[in-house]
Amino acid sequence: MKAISLFSGAGGLDIGCEAAGFETLAVVESDRTAVETMLANRPRWFAGLDDDVIFDDVVGLNPLELLARAGLESGEADLLHGGPPCTPFSKSGYWLEYKRAGADPKASLLDSYVEVLAAARPKAFLMENVYGLAYRNQNRPVLDRFLRRVREAGYVPDFRIMLAADYGVPQLRQRLICVGMRGDVAEGSEWTFPWPQPTHAGPHETRKGWDVTLPVHRTAAEALEGLDENPSETEETVTGTYAEELRAVPPGENYLWWTAHRGHPEPRFKWRSRYWNFLLKLHPERPSSTIQGQPGPWVGPFHWESRRLRVAELKRLMTFPDDFVVTGSRREQQLQLGNAVPPLLACVVAKSLAGELERLGAAERLALAA
Repeated sequence: MKAISLFSGAGGLDIGCEAAGFETLAVVESDRTAVETMLANRPRWFAGLDDDVIFDDVVGLNPLELLARAGLESGEADLLHGGPPCTPFSKSGYWLEYKRAGADPKASLLDSYVEVLAAARPKAFLMENVYGLAYRNQNRPVLDRFLRRVREAGYVPDFRIMLAADYGVPQLRQRLICVGMRGDVAEGSEWTFPWPQPTHAGPHETRKGWDVTLPVHRTAAEALEGLDENPSETEETVTGTYAEELRAVPPGENYLWWTAHRGHPEPRFKWRSRYWNFLLKLHPERPSSTIQGQPGPWVGPFHWESRRLRVAELKRLMTFPDDFVVTGSRREQQLQLGNAVPPLLACVVAKSLAGELERLGAAERLALAA
């Protein structure tokens, strides 16, 4: 099946979709380092990808040129997928007034996604973003506008918040996943997506119960097993202002351990005076918290050994293959991995989409034969 990739980044969605049976025929990515990462992994992970089908900016993109280079006509692609930059909708950016007001210019990239969708007319689409896009605040009108526009383009959309850990990813990463089927393929507006069922279960935030018959969430220690001999990295050593405080924080805890509210005899911080991931450490027997693309110097998760995570460890926690090459500086590698869709989560959703396309295609063939 043929796919077009927008906001491709390091290719997390592409790897997952290709594992589900889709082949990426064209990508749009403005970050040159991310493009170099994709090319560095050719042909093993992006077999059909070459410079001819890489576009560097979705804004002003001519979708017809993209289709022509990919060897496609409008309506021929099976899938359009992508995750527009999530910073406008992430709660970690709400300290910026213009984001709280819903005025981040990057929010308009969702419109660019729909413009390509309307011109390329693939049978199905998949859009990933932070779950904050579904909040009942200034973000929700942006999501509602996106859903309205995809309907106007002739698609039947469906969305939900998915916890990556429920699908085997060793990370408590919540994401909004929106899928849609072209109306003529979906057999009318009553179509609903058969969302994949969780394969794992466990506690998360305010969750009060879970399916105890399922395997428990994969832990950080399970994910990192076998990497003990991996070479250390210069950037992993933590020095500076809060190094002493970080070393004292127990695994699974954060800066709140240092507060009077928690009974510390020599408190260093006031209760709830920082973001929850400040000085946050992984616990080996729990899944990782969300891996971020641009963490501050004291933002976790840190390894339980009081150091920064190595790139090989980040790949494991994001479910990228061990032999996947991530180019650029250490900061650029973190950015690419933290901003990516875990390939395993992408694969789970894409398999359900592939199954629906197969089912609907078979139904159409039967109808024509009748």
